[in-house]
Amino acid sequence: MNKRLAAVIIVIIAFLGVAFFQTSKPQTAKKQYIPTVGILQLVTHPALDQIHKGVVAGLAHEGYTKGKIKIDYQNAQADQSNLKTMSQKFANENADLTVGIASPAALSLAKTADGQTPVILAGITDPVGGGLVKSTQRPGRNITGTSGDSPLQQHLDVIKEVVPSAKKLGIIYTTSDHGGEYNAKKMATLAKSQGYDVKMYTIATTNDMQQIAETMAGQVDVVYAPQDNGVASAMKTLINVTNQEKIPVIPAVDTMVKDGGLATISVSQYDIGYQAGIMAAKVLKGKNPATYPVKTITKGVPVVNEKQAKLLGITLPQSLVKDAESKGEVIK
Repeated sequence: MNKRLAAVIIVIIAFLGVAFFQTSKPQTAKKQYIPTVGILQLVTHPALDQIHKGVVAGLAHEGYTKGKIKIDYQNAQADQSNLKTMSQKFANENADLTVGIASPAALSLAKTADGQTPVILAGITDPVGGGLVKSTQRPGRNITGTSGDSPLQQHLDVIKEVVPSAKKLGIIYTTSDHGGEYNAKKMATLAKSQGYDVKMYTIATTNDMQQIAETMAGQVDVVYAPQDNGVASAMKTLINVTNQEKIPVIPAVDTMVKDGGLATISVSQYDIGYQAGIMAAKVLKGKNPATYPVKTITKGVPVVNEKQAKLLGITLPQSLVKDAESKGEVIK
């Protein structure tokens, strides 16, 4: 009996010893999951580049810094086949979320995701009309993000202020850019209601700009260039033509003023991207895009190009220049 008791005691002591050594071993830290985010940009030009920088900064603000996120950035260089291939690349690598910079990029991502992987819009004009969301308040399914609506009445006010004698307004947009067409047609309706003789011009690709601009410059007093990716990419070509005829161009955003536009009230493209980045981070953390309202960025600041005004022989109103100096930007 004593032998049996001793054997039992030895077994218990051995068991407790093994348990002690196992529990005292240092635990291996659980590896942190690193999400993959695919960013698809339509083409290289300053406005979209600023949106891209803003997206990355917005993600970082929410904790997704280097080492805590994998960002796969792709630029389609305005090639539709590239958009499709790059969207599929994100799907093949099981990206946790994708971001579309410009409407064609967002549409391609949405089609590939097919209601599954979250898609964040970055600066998409008219996402409802473009078929991306059901409504801005309740987007539905897997898509939400930011929309950068142009302050069209403020743009028209700038035209009145800097070119008060203008009667004939030319508006140019790209036929394949839904956002550009949307803004161009809204501006046309607005300008007509305020007494302007509006003439509409379109380009299919940036290669068309030279010829169309030459025609337009001989028929109008001032040109409005909406927030349109094709027009923005060919802005310098447009300016080269209009400068020869001393026709001022009033564009939609600051980057287009830097390329030779005269003045505008510009919504920050960086801020549009930054807010999209924050929204992307919150979706990664569990927020449902279907019920996450689209954020519309509308606040703009004045931007004037004094160098361009001098070249055209136009005196900018001092009130506008001072406003740009204090709140926006003056290009000299």
